[in-house]
Amino acid sequence: MRTRSKDKREAFGPDWLRGRLAHLLPRFPEVALCVALSGGIDSTALLAALAEIRLDGLRVRAVHVNHGLHPNAKRWSAHSRKLARRLGVPLKVLAVTVARERGGSLEEAARVARYRCFAEQLRSGETLLTAHTQDDQLETVLLQLFRGCGLAGLAAMPAVAPLGPGWLARPLLGCARTELEAWVRAHELGWIEDDTNRDERFDRNYLRRQVLPAVRQRWPGVGAAVARSARHAAEAQRLLTALARVDLERASDGASLSVKALRTLPPDRRRNVLRLWIASGGRILPDARRLEEIAGPLIDARADAHPQVAWGAGDPASAQRIIVTRHADLLSLAAGGIVLDAGSPAAQLAWDWRQSARCALPDGSALELTPERHGPIDLDVLPSQLAVTWRRGGERLRVRRGGPRRALKSLLQEAHVPLTERARLPLILADGALIAAADLWIDESVRAPAEARHRGRLVWRRPSS
Repeated sequence: MRTRSKDKREAFGPDWLRGRLAHLLPRFPEVALCVALSGGIDSTALLAALAEIRLDGLRVRAVHVNHGLHPNAKRWSAHSRKLARRLGVPLKVLAVTVARERGGSLEEAARVARYRCFAEQLRSGETLLTAHTQDDQLETVLLQLFRGCGLAGLAAMPAVAPLGPGWLARPLLGCARTELEAWVRAHELGWIEDDTNRDERFDRNYLRRQVLPAVRQRWPGVGAAVARSARHAAEAQRLLTALARVDLERASDGASLSVKALRTLPPDRRRNVLRLWIASGGRILPDARRLEEIAGPLIDARADAHPQVAWGAGDPASAQRIIVTRHADLLSLAAGGIVLDAGSPAAQLAWDWRQSARCALPDGSALELTPERHGPIDLDVLPSQLAVTWRRGGERLRVRRGGPRRALKSLLQEAHVPLTERARLPLILADGALIAAADLWIDESVRAPAEARHRGRLVWRRPSS
């Protein structure tokens, strides 16, 4: 006897959307939502269905971005305002400037400008909702596949991801575009038809209009199947990222990576940790060939060779140009000729602590060196002029009288200092020698003996403290 298959999922509408949002957002409905409203069918369906959900604590607004690229852009903005008024949802219309890199895609440049605008407008803890559908996910996976992307690309668009001070959620990834169109028509809602969606010079439009109709005719369930594959790829990518974090913990030496540690890893794990290291801070990843150069010849080169691999914008001074350089046993990152050491734009700051007991740092934190009766620092041996810098790797301190000089990396690992804090850790130099790592350790050369007359204490004030 054949068992009955699972019932077909509930059709799109306010009830379905309420359940989906409750699944994606743990605090729903006690949340603030911002809908990205283009005025097309998909975002119209999302905003209209959301407007019908009347729950205590639910706060909803919408944002429309005018890229200024189409002759009808102003008319589209006016349509979005009219729709938002009809639905009783506050709307903010924003204009952006789309800057396309030489040889770059206008479509991609517009997307980057749009999401930068969303991130800037999003309030703390607020969630941006976009109307990406199952069809969008299918197109994205195939385009990424055609470009030879890895698992991260094949995972395509996640249902939830961080964005600026809040979150980005895509609740419609399980819905087909035809289903949303039927719902919008049934509710007699108007929408925008962007004629550029018929321009087959754009890869996505060509795929949508020429390729996918034939694919769907042969494989009707392709949208759901590819979406399932994307979820499998996303799960595998999360495991790879977790492994990369473990390897990064072992290989990190300040903002640099230890070549010796990287050499202990097999090639695939080596490339995996390099991707995570480079991508931190939002930096663009190299292509496969250049990544292979870093993971192989760069690491295998002689210690005194100082090789490097560069990618990004052609101008050596461009902030988009990324360079990985090897110095002795360390790999370092640079952008536009500036070494990316610790999340601080300054390589070194001068600090006359006798003139000012407080030294403000670029990340909003500050160092304070003040007299204290039982402080651990001997102020009489401390020069007035100090320097503040950040980790490059290889730093050492003698933290115990008569003991050996210890690698700062080892001290940080033993103290379980988080990687994010290690990257921001300010170092204090006196006459070029390291005398303190923030307020965590001080060198024995400046430690106050029992008979010291003038003592002080160094404190690192984080922005939240």
